[in-house]
Amino acid sequence: MRRREFLHTGLGSALAARAFASNKVHRASDVVTLGPDRVKLSRLAMGTGTIGGRGSSNQTRKLGLQGLADLYHFGFDNGVTFWDSADAYGSHPHLKEALKRIPREKVTIMTKTRSKTADEMRKDLDRFRLELGADYIDILLLHAVREADWPEQRKGAMEVISEAREKGIVRTHGLSCHSIEALRTAARTPWVHVDLARINPAGEKMDADPATVIPVLKEMKANGKGIIGMKILGEGALRNRVDESLKFALSLDFVDCFTIGAENREELADLLKRIPANSAS
Repeated sequence: MRRREFLHTGLGSALAARAFASNKVHRASDVVTLGPDRVKLSRLAMGTGTIGGRGSSNQTRKLGLQGLADLYHFGFDNGVTFWDSADAYGSHPHLKEALKRIPREKVTIMTKTRSKTADEMRKDLDRFRLELGADYIDILLLHAVREADWPEQRKGAMEVISEAREKGIVRTHGLSCHSIEALRTAARTPWVHVDLARINPAGEKMDADPATVIPVLKEMKANGKGIIGMKILGEGALRNRVDESLKFALSLDFVDCFTIGAENREELADLLKRIPANSAS
């Protein structure tokens, strides 16, 4: 199936229609409960990793320390309490700056690590908390995982994260998948409590086309895992299809919440309006 033809198929139409069956309006500020550890967060996460990597992203490059902190404040004032960061984005200091004016317990912080060994992971845990200005991390993910055998390759890091969860340093854990093979492994791996999965109607920047990814996510949800959607707008490739993409994401009842990386206050304000408008007729 060609990715841009997805919504014109019966599967795409059925999924898109599901959101309208109950006439329930979803909002960015809705509080949802994620995964077996029951972490509460807003339906929309403020992403900070658009075109991100090697310690920077569009958000950190364009907005700077105070500018991104101010965007966090704007989101918080509008009920967006789920903050998505990563070591690779370089956004930890920006989040720390935002926390100078917002109580830590009022927000849910997600970050990500590329560590594989136990020693690397211990160092990351200490450094991340220092950079974030936080004693604990709500959601910690293994970042951009591609290997099908990632549980073997990253066993050391996983063990350290599990220990940190037992000590209350991490509230829940999982991974972000960047291949269909890694996603399939995640669906059946008990260690994964939360998965950050790429999903949009066009297959942009996804692990596979939507028709291939959706059954895996349904299996994951059936196994009790929390699912956070990402690449909802295809890392900007679907900027001219925002309503269609939001409608699609909101129709997926196995996706608990999703992250989108607004790059300024106007973009975030627009999302706040469009999400309820595209969730029910």
